[in-house]
Amino acid sequence: MQRGIRFLEQLLAALIPKETTLLANYPNPFNPETWIPYQLAKPADVTLRIYSVNGSLVQTLALGHQPAGIYQSRAHAAYWDGRNAQGEPVASGLYFYTLTAGDFTATRKMLIRK
Repeated sequence: MQRGIRFLEQLLAALIPKETTLLANYPNPFNPETWIPYQLAKPADVTLRIYSVNGSLVQTLALGHQPAGIYQSRAHAAYWDGRNAQGEPVASGLYFYTLTAGDFTATRKMLIRK
């Protein structure tokens, strides 16, 4: 019994990322939707903000409090439907996305083509 518990503890430790990371969205370029994967080394409140190339905030995705883990599959990654905060489709072009998770912040770029 103890051996089984030890094995499960080791397995869970291996599944938790060593560092929080923002990964590349897919597909990229995209039309009309994209998924934005990330990994959390520890539990955190997660927010994803999308900005236009001129720095204007386009959309905020408040993902809530997330446990440590890997959020890479379509079912778990952040999802953006290519719309702004008013629900209107955004124009083709370059956009930036910023993930904030606790004290971690990272930004990457993506391209939407219509």
